[in-house]
Amino acid sequence: MKGDDGIENVAFEPPTPDFGRRRASPAGAGAAAEASSVAAEEGPCGWGRCTPEVLQLCNNPKGYLTAYSMLAIFQGIVVNGLINISITTIEKRYELSSSLAGLISASYDISFCVLSLFVSFFGERLHKPRCLAFSAFMLGLGSLVFSLPHFSSGKYHYGAKVEDTCQISGASSTNSTCSASTKSSLFSYLYIFILGQLLLGVGGTPLYTLGTAFIDDCVPKHKSSLYIGIGYAMSLLGPAFGYVLGAQLLNIYIDIKIPESAQMDRDDPRWLGAWWIGFLVCFFAIWFLIIPFSCFPKYLPGTAKIQAEKVSETHNDGSEALVETKNIGKSFKDFPIALLILLKNPVLMSLILASTSEALVATGFATFLPKFIENQFGMTSSYSATLGGLVLVPAAALGQVISGILVSKYKMDCKNIIKFIIGTCSVAFLLNTTFLVAKCGNEPFAGVSETYNGTGMLRNLTAPCNANCRCSSSRYYPVCGRDEVQYFSSCFAGCASYKLINKKKTYHNCSCIGKPRRENVSEDFHFEAVSGKCPTRCKNLTLFLIFFFLAVIFTFMAVTPSTVAVLRCVPDKQRSFALGVQSVFLRLLGTVPGPILFGFAIDSSCSLWDINECKTKGACWVYDNEKMAYLLMSISAACKSITVIFVVMAVFFYKPPPPRPALPREDSEMIPHLPCSLQKNQNDIRPTQQIT
Repeated sequence: MKGDDGIENVAFEPPTPDFGRRRASPAGAGAAAEASSVAAEEGPCGWGRCTPEVLQLCNNPKGYLTAYSMLAIFQGIVVNGLINISITTIEKRYELSSSLAGLISASYDISFCVLSLFVSFFGERLHKPRCLAFSAFMLGLGSLVFSLPHFSSGKYHYGAKVEDTCQISGASSTNSTCSASTKSSLFSYLYIFILGQLLLGVGGTPLYTLGTAFIDDCVPKHKSSLYIGIGYAMSLLGPAFGYVLGAQLLNIYIDIKIPESAQMDRDDPRWLGAWWIGFLVCFFAIWFLIIPFSCFPKYLPGTAKIQAEKVSETHNDGSEALVETKNIGKSFKDFPIALLILLKNPVLMSLILASTSEALVATGFATFLPKFIENQFGMTSSYSATLGGLVLVPAAALGQVISGILVSKYKMDCKNIIKFIIGTCSVAFLLNTTFLVAKCGNEPFAGVSETYNGTGMLRNLTAPCNANCRCSSSRYYPVCGRDEVQYFSSCFAGCASYKLINKKKTYHNCSCIGKPRRENVSEDFHFEAVSGKCPTRCKNLTLFLIFFFLAVIFTFMAVTPSTVAVLRCVPDKQRSFALGVQSVFLRLLGTVPGPILFGFAIDSSCSLWDINECKTKGACWVYDNEKMAYLLMSISAACKSITVIFVVMAVFFYKPPPPRPALPREDSEMIPHLPCSLQKNQNDIRPTQQIT
């Protein structure tokens, strides 16, 4: 109950085991006032006086988690799914270089890093559900802007058909490609794509800072990890849905209707898919989510009681008392002090650096796992991408849900959560040895690992048998010859003609392909080469996928506990800000350099580069599989070692807050001395009643 001054009357508060500890805290009066303020801002679900009964069914943590998960899914579909799978098509359509395409991809992280600290600092005191409504608005707007270039750039000009067979007649190609090219008129659309990404970054910033902190606000401490784990697991479904949706849309012609004069199919190099449809669909779907977030109250019903029952686990370095007494966080001038408090928290910084090291490995593999599978095990690009998605997404989601359940079930405190992280990271480190046992060697490749039937030179695709074919080294369409040797393309194999058999090209009259190597195979072939890579003789794919699946599970089992530990080891008023600081470190030291470092390692294992007539280095033709496996294993092992070291440091530094003394005897004796009638009917007294 409250007196006329609005302060809680402890005589009418039901006693709890830690009642004395909470009331005797140095900031007890402030905590009581905070709880009173939270209770005052709990309310029904709706808009002003419009509070339909049906909406109250969602006015609870489960309803909020559902809306949060939907927004996280669509954010993942757009940012980590559709953009990643569409970027190559956008490169070709708008004549952009790979470096400029990389700038488009990085624009999201740039926006996120710039805004994360400020949004998380000021957002702690704001209406968090409405902040997520604004997040949905900006994500939808970013999706719309990203699709606009398609509607203003006109019809796609597909150009002339490119022949992939040996064309001996006619003059050879000139060196016109070496002349300085004029800037395309489509170049200006680069700025629209960057603007779209910046808007998406603005929308994504509140989601994983304020949105996650709100979950921790409104659920009991032992359930927080379960709810956060489910929310994070749902967010991983977004990229998976995005890849599936994007892949299907790329099978539709970019302008929907194929011109009758085009005469091309999806295998034609000129084909471009309808990349823009997915962004329009997500624009409408994300803006629909503005409705549920705008109707949530500032605090869900019961939040004040939940927060009052929570016992602080803040690292005992004096920061909690400093934040409470000086009331840090109300104005912009508090920003440097608040940031310094977090940066001086050794437990928080150890956890952040550990999660950053894990993020570097996770994003590196998320980017290049399909490429690793493709080159190690001789699979097609599409099949490799499918396998990579089937391993990464379910394993990551499963790891986060399992860890959330375990932390919640055993009601782990902050120190035990950190110890749990040490265990999961150690197991993931041991499973990293899969690269040693599941690697594969290279298959025979003409012009790379062996010569053309004794002619030509190694690391040179041109030989006497294809010297007059005018082959292009910038179009990699591998074929497998009857001699079980792989060729860069049918042109480099010297094939003059082809036929379609069961929708697959079979090539004939190939001047570079020798006789079958196995004596028990008849020479009466119906073809001399078939499109695609030669079947690999390596049988380690299943073993690799099993071990890597387990490694991903244990790697992501550290994500949810790490987030919960970050929320626990800092003062309550700095939880959102702590997540913002973690997000900045994750981007700057993890997700941004991760793909760059892995890409550099993969490039270092290249056996043969595409170097054109202008001496310009292009894409890599063939990789050294064993060198690639060893390099990726080394990076992964080093990062996981760093992770374990920093988590051990977090356990070493962590000091739980001291036990708070109980109330003095003369004060505590006053509490149970209630009139018998009040004791009997205590549950019938509402908190809003006042003493008369």
